[in-house]
Amino acid sequence: MKTDTIVKQEGMKALINHLGYVDAERFIILITKEPFDYTEWRRQNLENDLSVRELSDKAMAFSKLH
Repeated sequence: MKTDTIVKQEGMKALINHLGYVDAERFIILITKEPFDYTEWRRQNLENDLSVRELSDKAMAFSKLH
């Protein structure tokens, strides 16, 4: 099992690699800015083979509705 620090580092690396620095930062701000239960959203809405961009778009659309 990976440590929390490693998971955070790998997550940031994945976001930056797929979105670039600016949009990765925007994604994090959007997720943390509003009350958002990612686990519940994932259970209800996440498809398995989404790109990071598609996931981000779905998360933003969901947060606008709730």
